[in-house]
Amino acid sequence: MARTTHRSSKAKKLYAKRDKEGKFEDIQTYKRAHGADLRKKGTKSDAAKKKSAKKSKSKVRAKK
Repeated sequence: MARTTHRSSKAKKLYAKRDKEGKFEDIQTYKRAHGADLRKKGTKSDAAKKKSAKKSKSKVRAKK
């Protein structure tokens, strides 16, 4: 997904996503798009941490 940056009339930074024909498909503010990207990237690492935590807890319970 390639995004191009623009500025709004209020000077806010915008991300614009275009389709194959070059028409605008989605326009978001940088703040919203960046926050969504961080949440999306964070879920993978959080899921891995949760899995490792569950495995370590189950091993401790088995030893007792």
